[in-house]
Amino acid sequence: MGTKGMEKATFGAGCFWGVGGAVVEPPYRQVCTDTTGHAEVVQLCYDPAKVSYDRLLDGFFANHDPTTLNRQGPDSGSQYRSVVFAQSPDQDAKARAKLETLQKAKRFRRPTIEPFGNFCRAEEYHQRYFDKNGLASCHVTLPEP
Repeated sequence: MGTKGMEKATFGAGCFWGVGGAVVEPPYRQVCTDTTGHAEVVQLCYDPAKVSYDRLLDGFFANHDPTTLNRQGPDSGSQYRSVVFAQSPDQDAKARAKLETLQKAKRFRRPTIEPFGNFCRAEEYHQRYFDKNGLASCHVTLPEP
């Protein structure tokens, strides 16, 4: 997974795209047709000695609305679904346990947990999108432990 000791986590909360789907390296316009099976995601490398996967899950659930089906704000379609792409059996188990806890509290019903398939980087014009378009940045934070 790259640097020794580092792991990857992949979450779909409606902001970026690139995981899953039947089309290899699809252009963004094709993803927007809602026919490729891809999801807009963020993939990050993290050091589990510094931040736990459980804490990343807490941040994922705290920073978007996982109660709407295939929608985040004005964006709709399956590419905007709330999804955790588990990259290992351990991530899958932790994500399912977290979701079960939240569902018992009647907080979230829509997120899915899917096995990680492949990741393709968004096209260059989507990289640093906010900077390139003079927009405010996306606000993502980890909740206090």
